[in-house]
Amino acid sequence: MFPLLAACSFGPPSEEQAGSPPRFPTPSATSGGNNGNGSGSGNGSGQAVTVLTSGLDVPWGIAFLPDGGALVTERDTGLLLKVGPESDRTGMRVRTLADLSDAIEPGGEGGLLGIAVSPEFAQNRAVFVYYTTREDNRIGTFALAESAPPQSPAEPPVVSPQPIVTGIPRAGIHNGGRLAFGPDGFLYATTGDGATGDVAQDPKNLGGKILRMTADGTPAEGNPDPATLVWSLGHRNVQGLAWDPSKRMYATEFGQDTFDEINVIEPGKNYGWPAAEGLPATPDPKYKDPLVTWPTAESSCSGLAVSGRTLVAACLRGQRLWLVETTDQGTVFGRPSESLKSDFGRLRTVVAAPDGSLWVSTSNTDGRGKPGPDDDRILRLVLSGGGAGKS
Repeated sequence: MFPLLAACSFGPPSEEQAGSPPRFPTPSATSGGNNGNGSGSGNGSGQAVTVLTSGLDVPWGIAFLPDGGALVTERDTGLLLKVGPESDRTGMRVRTLADLSDAIEPGGEGGLLGIAVSPEFAQNRAVFVYYTTREDNRIGTFALAESAPPQSPAEPPVVSPQPIVTGIPRAGIHNGGRLAFGPDGFLYATTGDGATGDVAQDPKNLGGKILRMTADGTPAEGNPDPATLVWSLGHRNVQGLAWDPSKRMYATEFGQDTFDEINVIEPGKNYGWPAAEGLPATPDPKYKDPLVTWPTAESSCSGLAVSGRTLVAACLRGQRLWLVETTDQGTVFGRPSESLKSDFGRLRTVVAAPDGSLWVSTSNTDGRGKPGPDDDRILRLVLSGGGAGKS
């Protein structure tokens, strides 16, 4: 294992970002993560890992609320959970807030996927979800009901999101699914090619794209083509989005058999799929090359987070976090390093929490992993160090 990046900085956010501080369980003395998939020895210097909760069913999306708790989607059950901010000796308290199972058609990689909380949540309680139906993948919204008390035995309300975008290709694989509000206040969504590579190059098809929209699903001001949602094209299957302090946008992308990627996303750019995968032997000016590539066995990264100038990618097949330090110009500084390698199995999502830590979800119950008795889990990871990138 490579040493952890000395330049990672995971300090507390500003007061206006932090909200009410959650009460976390005591961090594990070791990573404690051996679930039969690895050695469980990856708790490197300067790293603290806490298992926040366990026993989840394919947790896919994580989005934070103003009180410091997080909304978590379960892909196959269609349930929307709230994790924290309360905790007890066994971990963060978990409540089921809504049942979206009537609206989704899970199967393969599809189901209840990404989630985003409105920037105006305090006023409108709006939540956005990316989900699979019998016909397509779509993006919908609903107003989240007030939380029931933790001890309440009441059944969660059944929710049918109001669709704002429909017609995204669906298949057993390559459904994309990540949602996030960008620093510009607009909603971004990642889509897959639905296992039909040519759609990624079709500007009229929503598959194999990154989309940018208003909260009602219309094209956002400043899109490359003002008549469409398309922000970038030529993607195979993007499942991670994040922005650095300079508002530069990054995305993780699954390759086919050779390379998985992190890309710097620029409006209107073409990322080459299906003609290109990874770094080409001969650059093609029509396509934008990736920032970083790895062999698929070491990566297959889904979620992506940014802390300072460090990109953190959560990898499924690679069963690790990749940490990539970047410069102020968005290029790679030094050599990427690894964290949690084989300690917790498949890692699906990584998000930056309001307190500056990282929350990471495992994905061992998704049909491709080897689940242990506590899977799936959400972890809290703190990496120490100073500085954030080089100029």
